[in-house]
Amino acid sequence: MGLLRRVARARLAGRVIRRLRRAGFTDARYDRHAFQVRFTAPGDDVQTILELAPLLAGRGKRRRERVDRFVTGLLPAHGLPRTWAEARPLLRPVLRGATPGAQLRRSVLPFLSEFVVIDHPDTMTYVTPEQPGGWGVSAEEVFAAARANLSGAVLQGMATEPVVVRFVDDGDAYWTSHLLLEHWLERLAEQVGGVPVAFAPERGTLLVTADGSDHLRGLFAQAEEIYAKSSRPITPMAYVGDGDGCTVPYVAPRGHPLHGAVQRAERVLAVQEYTRQTAHLAEAAHQAKAGALAGTAAELLLVGSDRSGWRTRAIWERDEPVLLPTADEVQLGDEICPWADVAAHLSEVPGLDPPRWSASHWPAR
Repeated sequence: MGLLRRVARARLAGRVIRRLRRAGFTDARYDRHAFQVRFTAPGDDVQTILELAPLLAGRGKRRRERVDRFVTGLLPAHGLPRTWAEARPLLRPVLRGATPGAQLRRSVLPFLSEFVVIDHPDTMTYVTPEQPGGWGVSAEEVFAAARANLSGAVLQGMATEPVVVRFVDDGDAYWTSHLLLEHWLERLAEQVGGVPVAFAPERGTLLVTADGSDHLRGLFAQAEEIYAKSSRPITPMAYVGDGDGCTVPYVAPRGHPLHGAVQRAERVLAVQEYTRQTAHLAEAAHQAKAGALAGTAAELLLVGSDRSGWRTRAIWERDEPVLLPTADEVQLGDEICPWADVAAHLSEVPGLDPPRWSASHWPAR
């Protein structure tokens, strides 16, 4: 390929990336070998890939207009608000997996983070870390405003016995986000017939029943099934309100009838979130952006059964630098040992959520 053609292709890609980044897609990147631009669209967990070859037709102003029309078709119909007064009423909080990305977020539950979106009638756009500064406010003010904009709706009526209430989101209610509101869950006690226990297996579904009810065991299985099949999963775990009104994971100690179900749900979520993180780290390494992340991101597996107990196992395949996920046990070659046996040889990698631990070689056994 000639120099002039390479320059033209790079300029075209640069124009597309600038348009995307101005719209808030700060992770847009150019793959010159494939002649593609990749970015993550609002609400997606996977990258969008733009083929640039169709945009090469024409020159000068005609090509620029073609690019503008093409990119505009990918973006929300509404522009991003420029002022805090415009933005504030449009903000909503959302509960998502702790997937790395270029969005404003904070950890709120194990493997889950709170994000903020700008809600339009037909689209939503994630707020980026840079946007609060542009509005002249802090990130904390953005999170607080987003939560304040939820309806905090409470069901009417009273259950005479434990029941299951299913909230199905029509796109405007943000039911799963209500778990972020203090004291909201506990206010459903009369409607479900006892202390509320909630499941948010996907973005459009919230299931709530009473603790101790006959429905609860079945909901663990139902939530995991929805979580596994959904293209927009959140969590298979169960959640309750604590003494301060905050949503926390449901706890079932050893000997509790639901101990195995709770243990499995916790570990299914851990495996899924670490798997997503592994893909992100591999992409970062491919783009030569891993920086200090020296080592291979180790795989995390779910092992065990209802009878033996569910565990997570990190696989350290070779005696070389590794980034281990937190696990119940570690497989070193053919040997399996408890996490405590290798923990002293590990150091936490800064800036990763969920956390990983680095080591340069297998510990002496």
